[in-house]
Amino acid sequence: MALRARVRSLGPSMTRSVLAVAEAVAEDPAGCSRLTVTALAEHTGTSEATVVRAARLLGYPGYRDLRLALAALAAQQESGAAPAVTVGIAVDDPLSDVVAKLAREEAQTLADTAAGLDLAQLAGAVTALATARRIDIYGIGASALVGQDLAQKLLRIGLVAQAHADPHLAVTGAVQLRPGDVAVAITHSGATDDVIDPLRTAFERGATTIALTARPNAPVSHYADLVLATSAARETQLRPAAMSSRTSQLLVVDCLFVGVAQQTYETAAPALAASYEALAPRHRATVPGGRRGPATPR
Repeated sequence: MALRARVRSLGPSMTRSVLAVAEAVAEDPAGCSRLTVTALAEHTGTSEATVVRAARLLGYPGYRDLRLALAALAAQQESGAAPAVTVGIAVDDPLSDVVAKLAREEAQTLADTAAGLDLAQLAGAVTALATARRIDIYGIGASALVGQDLAQKLLRIGLVAQAHADPHLAVTGAVQLRPGDVAVAITHSGATDDVIDPLRTAFERGATTIALTARPNAPVSHYADLVLATSAARETQLRPAAMSSRTSQLLVVDCLFVGVAQQTYETAAPALAASYEALAPRHRATVPGGRRGPATPR
């Protein structure tokens, strides 16, 4: 069941009271769907605020939305309908429906991320990156791919940036940071130790620290001067690194890159042109006869 898988995934980052609510709704969706927020709080020995917090951590705007989802899940179980492969997609859905549903989910994730971005925090992060002596970026698993994308973009406009996917190298690099440097941690859960450890080290060394996470109150934020929130995409057992999680992260990366390029345009534009010119020969396809075709920029 997708809900149970989500509770298992998020459980380690939840407080005991929030976890009690999450486990209750996962174990008995039908019963909990009939409870008001007050009744569920009493049932789990928690508070109404905790119930609402649990609903949001599970990816719903509020308790009402969670309650509707629980009712739908209960109805599906009673009817014997095809099980869900992931949120909103049944095991017998045709590929055309899979494509359409995923596209809607991605679009909604981007809209949610854009609406939730704190522009003051974003502006602070842009300025820090634009003026940094050195930039270290930390990410593990799927978030490492996003970190590499950010590092590549910054390198192409002349900044000194490197992405670390190895936690040992990340900490080793963080030890060398100092005021004027920037460290960026990318973690959807906000609770990945291999990302938090180097960020904490960078923070203690006086570097400006930035956290990119879907859970702004997670442990990673304790060592972040600036926090950029992404949409809390609903990851499931079959999609533990859901595409929408990376989509929201990549949107923030693009916002950072464009903002930095604007602030450093006099140096960024020539650097970008130089990297394009240097790479252009590598984008010419070989055609019959050994000749190379026209450059196809990426």
